[in-house]
Amino acid sequence: MRVIRFVVVLVLASVAAYYAWMYRPVSPVPWTDASKATLRSLWIESLPPLEADPSNRVADNDHAVIMGNRLFFDTRMSASGGISCATCHQPDLEFTDGLSRGRGIGESKRNTRSIVGVAHSPWFYWDGRRDSLWSQALSPLEDPDEHGSDRLSLVRFVTTEPTYRQMYEALFGPVPDISDAGRFPAAAAPGLDGTRSNAWSGMDDNDKLIVNTAFANIGKAIAAYERTILHEPTRFDAYVKAVLDEDEIVQSEMLSKDEILGLQLYIGKARCTECHNGPLFTNHEFHNTGVISAPGELPDRGRIDGVREVLEQEFNCLGPHNDDPDPDCAELKFVRTGTDLLGATRTPSLRNISRTSPYMHKGQLQTLREVLEHYNEAPDALIGHNEAEPLGLSRPELRRLEAFLGTLAAPLP
Repeated sequence: MRVIRFVVVLVLASVAAYYAWMYRPVSPVPWTDASKATLRSLWIESLPPLEADPSNRVADNDHAVIMGNRLFFDTRMSASGGISCATCHQPDLEFTDGLSRGRGIGESKRNTRSIVGVAHSPWFYWDGRRDSLWSQALSPLEDPDEHGSDRLSLVRFVTTEPTYRQMYEALFGPVPDISDAGRFPAAAAPGLDGTRSNAWSGMDDNDKLIVNTAFANIGKAIAAYERTILHEPTRFDAYVKAVLDEDEIVQSEMLSKDEILGLQLYIGKARCTECHNGPLFTNHEFHNTGVISAPGELPDRGRIDGVREVLEQEFNCLGPHNDDPDPDCAELKFVRTGTDLLGATRTPSLRNISRTSPYMHKGQLQTLREVLEHYNEAPDALIGHNEAEPLGLSRPELRRLEAFLGTLAAPLP
């Protein structure tokens, strides 16, 4: 009996000691010159100005921004008359929709990504199947589950609606004459349902080019507006400035002790900066991180299919609708391929991450804690190879890391 009591006491003492150690008071370590350099690299003030987009001659035209803004919120750009770009990209939700998957006319195949700061990216969508902001803007317009429209119907609407017609001509010149019903059917686009696809196939190549050019211009106006949706400074950014200025008072006002400890985990033990680095907290690359499949679905092939699609896409950098007279297109010409891209998806920015749930490419994880626990465990991938390795973080460390991620939300209070 004494032996049993001794064992029980020993076990209880061991458990108490473990939790006392696990939840012991911890204080941030002083910032070294090397760690300050890392902080500076993550600071929003280190973000270079948005590069020009030579593929879109109206990318930074104020009048194109106005037209693009109007198109972005116009539900008449959908087949149902009830869906706009803002249906999924809602400004008050950091230009996401708060759903596992976007819902337009139907349910989309993937989670809606925030478009805040997206103009800084070389690739678009979770699998990078578009290589310009304006070509990305075109895709939802014809997606049966999103806007559900077709390029000929949209070109006809934009070039005949009085306000849009005036805006279009001011930016792109005379609107195309598509009044001849014998040459231009009521609705037509490649790759859609039989009727519209057959109508497109029956059109003359020159007439297709006329429609595609005007359709591309619609995307370029929308992209001009989306280029103005940029990140604002956060508490984290104010804290970094205070660290660099050695202003301890502002440091204490901006981040709590747990948030600072989480930041030190972020750039240290948790190895988050291996992928989520730079002022946008992303390397813009594609990685397989072993995320579970959506219930009842096969694993997403990810980037390996995205590469194939972007190379075949008619509105890519190498296509006839690039406004750059001498395009380089190096990103596309030398795009990385290979089976290691199987199951890989694009690394998202972590700015505003606490406000853009659910997470992952199909909204499989509902909370930031679930995301952190996933990376902490790094399970085997169901398709391809999981590049992540277990982090080995304790529960208090996960809590602190989550607290830090909350400091990346803008604007400042």
